[in-house]
Amino acid sequence: MKVIEKIQEAAANGRTAFSFEYFPPKTEEGVENLFERMDRMVAHGPNFCDITWGAGGSTADVTLDIANRMQNMVCVETMMHLTCTNMPVEKIDNALDTIKSNGIQNVLALRGDPPHGQDKFVQVAGGFSCALDLVEHIKAKYGDYFGITVAGYPEAHPEVILGEEGATEEAYSKDLAYLKRKVDAGADVIVTQLFYDTDIFLKFVNDCRQVGITCPIVPGIMPINNYKGFVRMTGFCKTKIPAEITAALDPIKDNEEAVKAYGIHLGTEMCKKILASGIKTLHLYTLNMEKTALAILMNLGLIEESKLSRTLPWRPPTNVFRVKEDVRPIFWANRPKSYISRTTGWDQYPHGRWGDSRNPSYGALNDHQLQEEWAVPLKSVQDINERFVNFCEGKLKSSPWSELDGLQPETTIIDDQLVKINSKGFLTINSQPAVNAEKSDSPSVGWGGPGGYVYQKAYVEFFCAKEKLGQLIEKSKAFPSLTYIAVNKEGESISNIPANAVNAVTWGVFPGKEIIQPTVVDSASFMVWKDEAFEIWSRGWACLFPEGDSSRELLEQIQKSYYLVSLVDNDYISGDLFAAFKEI
Repeated sequence: MKVIEKIQEAAANGRTAFSFEYFPPKTEEGVENLFERMDRMVAHGPNFCDITWGAGGSTADVTLDIANRMQNMVCVETMMHLTCTNMPVEKIDNALDTIKSNGIQNVLALRGDPPHGQDKFVQVAGGFSCALDLVEHIKAKYGDYFGITVAGYPEAHPEVILGEEGATEEAYSKDLAYLKRKVDAGADVIVTQLFYDTDIFLKFVNDCRQVGITCPIVPGIMPINNYKGFVRMTGFCKTKIPAEITAALDPIKDNEEAVKAYGIHLGTEMCKKILASGIKTLHLYTLNMEKTALAILMNLGLIEESKLSRTLPWRPPTNVFRVKEDVRPIFWANRPKSYISRTTGWDQYPHGRWGDSRNPSYGALNDHQLQEEWAVPLKSVQDINERFVNFCEGKLKSSPWSELDGLQPETTIIDDQLVKINSKGFLTINSQPAVNAEKSDSPSVGWGGPGGYVYQKAYVEFFCAKEKLGQLIEKSKAFPSLTYIAVNKEGESISNIPANAVNAVTWGVFPGKEIIQPTVVDSASFMVWKDEAFEIWSRGWACLFPEGDSSRELLEQIQKSYYLVSLVDNDYISGDLFAAFKEI
């Protein structure tokens, strides 16, 4: 979806649109840290996020990779910066073709800064001299596929700002005329350079309207996080600093916490004034930090830390090629990134082509937290059971079978039962409690926004020994509402449901809508998921131990001998999924 459409949609619903900007970190660890932070921030519902392009394309590959992951893994509408610096048209087209193939529809077209070590921008052979050329090229080659955003400069472009007196009226007018040419060439949104004098921004908006620019003008707000960074950035951009801001910062410039607190206060007051003027869009330059930006939005009442609404039980895709997806097999509930990777390129869901779990893109989950929490000596099956029990008790924050951070809120409803069955050797990797007409804004199980009701069938997925599976199947005969599918690593399966059955296990009823059923259990998907689920025993856990280690050998033996079981209690009103485990 284009950024202009997101802004228009928010306006039509009477909401203020807000967005975040990030830049590519220099290290792999920095990139992973950014995604953890981004995931938390995106949970608050920004209308879009953007990622910058390094000077001279210095971070081109990293930017392209981050943009892809933002759109397809984080599932936030993504806008990628693209500059002309050191970029012949072939490289520009490669970047545009890449993001188009990844379902990204938004570009911020910039001329770009001079390459590192140079004072002035130089047009590269076969490249473009300015952002206008880039806008015209995108429109000519890609038609209306891309939504194009351009930069606006409330104080005029830094290159025409002459010290403290600023730009001349003539230079400012020329800058406005050039901005209008970019809009006329096809840009549909303007995002401004940072500023700290709100009156200058409001005058700029009025001046744009006077020359015939009618598209949304989004204020770029850069919260002050530390004094030295503030001085460096405003010096580079030649930004005017009102005297009252300088007076407020001088006495506290060596107190980082005080500077940050003032930055939150200043950012809040600037945004209040902008919103009061009738402009209902905000773009926050986060500098890859979350607390200051989120604090400003909380002060404005645009987000609440305690109310993170879910439109679906899983984060809906933003990739233009899969935005109609409205149902997923529940088996990947704790591994959404894996699911997205597997299904990239599908035309329909949930039917389609599955990827191979042995592909390196699934990776070994050998990160620091897993190493610390799961690479403990294992002398017996009971030690393995204890790891799962500890996870269900909240003593561990990671699991080889989960990409999420700890247990989900709804698990607290059934955590006692989960602890009991894990202690008996039923090793759970996925679950949900029964829900009968809970309000859709419930903090633990709600989704879809206020005004509706949500329902769930109790579900649990686990590994167990063949002997225990036999006992469970025998006990389940007394509970006709229970349906199960069980399979071992070799593909030998046992089930009491038809081979092609699809069972909706989550659904919601909302005013003026058809019933929405976003998660299902189906045999075909389960048989595909089992390959990945079993492989995690070796690639996600056993690999944390050295070759020949007895702990590793025990885990590999479990992998070969255990069954993976999906168990549903279809009586979501008065059923008791855990009753069948009680006598085992």
